[in-house]
Amino acid sequence: MSELSPKPNNAGDFGFLRILLVEDDKRIADFVERGLKAEGYAVEVARCGQDAIAIGCESQFQAIILDLGLPDINGREVCERLRKHSVDTPILMLTARDTVQDKVTGLRSGADDYMTKPFAFEELLARIEVLMRRRSGEIKLDSKELQMADLLLNVDTHEVKRGDTSIELTPKEFALLECFMRMPGKVLSRTRILEQVWGYSADPLTNVVDVYIRQLRRKIDDDFELKLLKTVRGYGYKMDAS
Repeated sequence: MSELSPKPNNAGDFGFLRILLVEDDKRIADFVERGLKAEGYAVEVARCGQDAIAIGCESQFQAIILDLGLPDINGREVCERLRKHSVDTPILMLTARDTVQDKVTGLRSGADDYMTKPFAFEELLARIEVLMRRRSGEIKLDSKELQMADLLLNVDTHEVKRGDTSIELTPKEFALLECFMRMPGKVLSRTRILEQVWGYSADPLTNVVDVYIRQLRRKIDDDFELKLLKTVRGYGYKMDAS
């Protein structure tokens, strides 16, 4: 299994959320692990079902990505055993099988969602975030009014206020702020921000994200005592009220 780097003591450290990845295919496991770490997640990898059960029962995770085809026991049995041990962590099951019966069987074993291989990494991220929101009661994607501390954003009217102060944002600044406020406390990498706000994967050396972060920070934070938009060195940016 991989070591957490840096290793958080809980989900709040460095803005990390912990994910257990259960996958015996090294190529797939390495790809997913690298991608999740780039998004600010802390990842622990189990290569077989027995390890997954032991780790899943002993440690706290915010999500489990579970491959169906494991070398010792299959993913459905792993899922059933975790649930029998009262592990209620959201489980996303991965498999190459895409029949309706396979999906039904996986869900009935205790999985929260089911995804077939091959898959787009962006979809994997989106499904993980949905599972976490369902469990934690965070803001729903269809929310029209988002709030953090005294900062209020209205998706319909495009109004932004900090307390009684109205804030004028450009369309890109507004989209950037909405992106952060829909994922409170989560560290977003520059690559993720480019994909979410600009809709493409750009040259990772571009400084457009940093430029817009500075502009947004100047408007929503500079004149206020509580700073909401924060830099997590080496990983990206996040918004929280702590």
